Amino acid sequence: MEYVLKEQKLLLLPEKAIWWEKEQMLLIADVHLGKVGHFRKAGIPIPNQVHLKDLERLDKLIQTYSPLSLTILGDLFHSQINSDWLLFEDWCERNVSHIAINLIKGNHDIISEKLFERNRITIYPETWEKLPFLFSHIPLETSKLNHSSYNLCGHLHPAITLHGKGRQSLRLPCFYFGNKQGYLPAFGDFTGAASIQVQENEAVFVIAGEKVMRVT
Repeated sequence: MEYVLKEQKLLLLPEKAIWWEKEQMLLIADVHLGKVGHFRKAGIPIPNQVHLKDLERLDKLIQTYSPLSLTILGDLFHSQINSDWLLFEDWCERNVSHIAINLIKGNHDIISEKLFERNRITIYPETWEKLPFLFSHIPLETSKLNHSSYNLCGHLHPAITLHGKGRQSLRLPCFYFGNKQGYLPAFGDFTGAASIQVQENEAVFVIAGEKVMRVT
């Protein structure tokens, strides 16, 4: 689904990513690699295939679009380092030689920055401006945004609930664009989602299987 924002053509993908055509950049948020290992340490048997599927989905996006860069809007890794980190290092070994990877740190990205830098990932502690966008993990205060920058962020794992006949309802992840700020859905499948309230004159695109559909 194509969406023009700040005169930039963005392709909203059902894989829960954005393709920024002008910059040849893939944008994702909230991967939460390592969450499986975090639960397994606590004795909860979650299969490793969860994260493997996330990385396989990212591989397919890279094969399809051949991006120059990948920008992650925070929470790449869920918690303290664990065995899932080895999966990610293997993935980096295959990809970082031909793709620049940028990470705006999220509240869950608590492992040493040296580990990211060792895998040639550029770290931005809070924000990174690539006009007309200002990337962050946590949504910025819109009152402090200037007219030239539009804040694209993660953190919220946005979803909305659609209602049908017979009291049927379905909650779906979504892309959400307000006047000054837009939220990306969580890329990782093992993340959960939080319902948001849709405001008037804001654009919402839900992800339903292999389709992205505008609902407002």
